[in-house]
Amino acid sequence: MTADPELSVQSPPTPAPKVFTDAKAAVAHLCDLYTTATNFLCERFSSCVAGPRPQERFRAFYPEIRIKTTSYAQADTRLAFGHVSNPGEYATTVTRPDLFRAYLEHQIDLLMCSHDVPVTIAVSDTPIPVHFAVVNDANVSVPQGGAMEYPLRDIFDVPDLSTTNDDIVNGTFEPPHGAPLPLAPFTAQRVDYSLARLSHYTATDPEHFQNHVLFTNYQFYVSEFEAYAREMLADPDSGYTSFVSTGNIEITKADEDCPHPAKLPQMPTYHLKRADGGGITLVNIGVGPSNAKTATDHIAVLRPHAWLMVGHCAGLRNTQALGDFVLAHSYLREDHVLDDDLPVWVPIPPLAEVQVALEQAVADVTQLEGYELKRLMRTGTVATIDNRNWELRDQSGPVQRLSQSRAVALDMESATIAANGFRFRVPYGTLLCVSDKPLHGELKLPGMASDFYTTQVQRHLKIGIRAMEMIREMPLERIHSRKLRSFEETAFL
Repeated sequence: MTADPELSVQSPPTPAPKVFTDAKAAVAHLCDLYTTATNFLCERFSSCVAGPRPQERFRAFYPEIRIKTTSYAQADTRLAFGHVSNPGEYATTVTRPDLFRAYLEHQIDLLMCSHDVPVTIAVSDTPIPVHFAVVNDANVSVPQGGAMEYPLRDIFDVPDLSTTNDDIVNGTFEPPHGAPLPLAPFTAQRVDYSLARLSHYTATDPEHFQNHVLFTNYQFYVSEFEAYAREMLADPDSGYTSFVSTGNIEITKADEDCPHPAKLPQMPTYHLKRADGGGITLVNIGVGPSNAKTATDHIAVLRPHAWLMVGHCAGLRNTQALGDFVLAHSYLREDHVLDDDLPVWVPIPPLAEVQVALEQAVADVTQLEGYELKRLMRTGTVATIDNRNWELRDQSGPVQRLSQSRAVALDMESATIAANGFRFRVPYGTLLCVSDKPLHGELKLPGMASDFYTTQVQRHLKIGIRAMEMIREMPLERIHSRKLRSFEETAFL
């Protein structure tokens, strides 16, 4: 990463490592170290923008959390996280500790309680790319491409994709000899990369994302979500504090104007916020597994408590009717976008807590129970494919596989979202609404679509919201199932 080895390197002072037995104090020190590092880079960057090429390089480093344990002491086996499985030294680099304060305090506190050892906070040896330092400073003016008189990487560290990867969550990471084992599922540079991507794709800042995320594949859901948000803001007892729309436009009162930008981003995103982050985020990922993977790849670094897919699907059974619901209990993965990260032979199990919440939410909203609920909801396999025009293929291939898999519905996103939830240890679920039945000649026609969307979208969205509200009431330790954890796991969620 150093273009000219002859240049001297200037860095901010490096304080000695500090040991903490209090999680809040540890995170406060992380914030101090990170602020010192990023302020240094921002100041040097601003001074270099319009000037001649400096005669030295500028470098600052991420802070890190480190813990060492020598005991095989058995941790609380009910917990899926918050402890390490073997004695040793563990570490993780940290970015934006201000954004992740509550998460870090909780994870550190659990770790110290489980092993009765302190944590060490220090400056790591991983440089902070200047792009990620300046992006959060409104006072820094970033020139357009080509405005500087010399390559940026000659003077500053820039993103290094060779070390920005998902090796830890994919279970393929092998630390160098003598290096500490990973303490968290993502490194600081991987988190920074996703935070930048989130702002680009959703046109809202990461700070607005809530712990409960709904994904949909139709913009029709957005207007209903905004209407619901205004109802909640009008109710002083709802617990919701504001609504943020694409473009970071935030309102706190039901009657406030919330203009939508003329040009929407690739994945329009909206947030119904609570003070504790326990609100609901709605992301319209559009159509296709590529979008579904992109969104979940980046939202995963925020460590949400759960994500659900509430989109439309093709019903595959003659007994289904337009508007019926499908609760995914398993997935036929023909989306292919995750084949290199999660082999198709890996089962994606249903999570009991999520399944129960979704079924109960359908019952609450429709006022149907037990056997009567089967009139409008099927539980079964959802097939996710990567070809929107699959109906035009030779029917003997796809239809035979769909039948053999016992699939009851087909879409282009659900299995991708569930598989990435499994891969990233984020609880997941799927409740789809049948919008057409191509195998039985019932295709979407303009008039049918209008009537269908008018009557069904509002109810479907309310079911998704109700399920999230139930999940929110569950302890975090309960919703994060041990089904999502492998043999060797990071201590941090």
